[in-house]
Amino acid sequence: MNCGDCTYIWQRDDWPRWRYDLGELTQPLAEVSRAQGVLLGRLTDVGGALRAQASLTALTNDVVKTSEIEGERLDIGSVRSSIARRLGVDIGALAPVDRYVDGVVDMVMDATIGCDAPLTCERLFAWHGALFPMGYSGLSKISVARWRNDAQGPMQVVSGPIGRQRVHFEAPPAERLPAEMARFLAWVNAPSHEPPLIRAGIGHLWFVTLHPFDDGNGRMARAIGDLLLARADGSPQRFYSLSAQIQRERSAYYAMLERTQRGTLDIGEWLAWFLATLGRAIAEAQLTLDAVLVKARFWQHWLGASLNERQVKLLNRLLDGFEGKLTSSKWAAIAKCSPDTALRDINDLLMRGVLRKSEGGGRSTGYELGDTH
Repeated sequence: MNCGDCTYIWQRDDWPRWRYDLGELTQPLAEVSRAQGVLLGRLTDVGGALRAQASLTALTNDVVKTSEIEGERLDIGSVRSSIARRLGVDIGALAPVDRYVDGVVDMVMDATIGCDAPLTCERLFAWHGALFPMGYSGLSKISVARWRNDAQGPMQVVSGPIGRQRVHFEAPPAERLPAEMARFLAWVNAPSHEPPLIRAGIGHLWFVTLHPFDDGNGRMARAIGDLLLARADGSPQRFYSLSAQIQRERSAYYAMLERTQRGTLDIGEWLAWFLATLGRAIAEAQLTLDAVLVKARFWQHWLGASLNERQVKLLNRLLDGFEGKLTSSKWAAIAKCSPDTALRDINDLLMRGVLRKSEGGGRSTGYELGDTH
């Protein structure tokens, strides 16, 4: 194929001979590895229970944000409950969980906890079936647990209103998928001298470029990235979430992906972006660990206090980062109690010093944690 005919990287004659200058990536690789070491060092010092809480938080973020990138919002409480059950972490009362939440959790946890197991077609099909348990993506019936067949035309990533849609990317034809996926899986499972973090960046890009399923390709690409990152860490426990960081930088992610998929097989720019984003994800994990430690110290301080179930639930919501201002009406709605009961709960905590009134005016009084946490 002439270079002038190449719109996408998979159309190039040298596909998929990935190229990059390792010398240019040496510094970002070292910085990310150093950040990983600092994070893991802190986690070693905090004990098993707090490590489990930090892992629960990271996995919850990963599951929620990998779906949010695709425009799907999952209930955080349901995700957290689903993961807590699998990890055996006690978080008190568990929220109800539906099949879809369980499916996304199953995929993410299988990718990380089972990181050392070979990645196979059957395993990918199982992930896809877990993502789409009813065989539908929204209102559209899709092929589940098998490669796409392009019966409705080429697989394209588009945006914009119908009639004025812009094609960002077109995937390889379906007839090429068996051979393409066999080559990809052989690469994932083969021993390699490449830096493991580089492999995680390549694996993510390679899979999402093949786009082998009718839907769910982005989530599965990020799960494969997580699998390769878990191998790089030498641990199935996750303490940072790349998906959460990608969600924060969603526009930059899609722009970089499109530029890379329309470029050459020299993917140094993509890998530099991937490593920088990973570094920011690890920095966010340090803040998450700070919050976990604050929560642990808080409950250590109030260990002997006789608090009711509603109070424990709302205090945990505050410790996990309550959005907006906590008012008595919100307390009543979340705790499913009467306004009078909510006010009694709050006044009891104000008297003990567990809560204090927020500064600032407004039509209703807000409450926040006291100084003891």
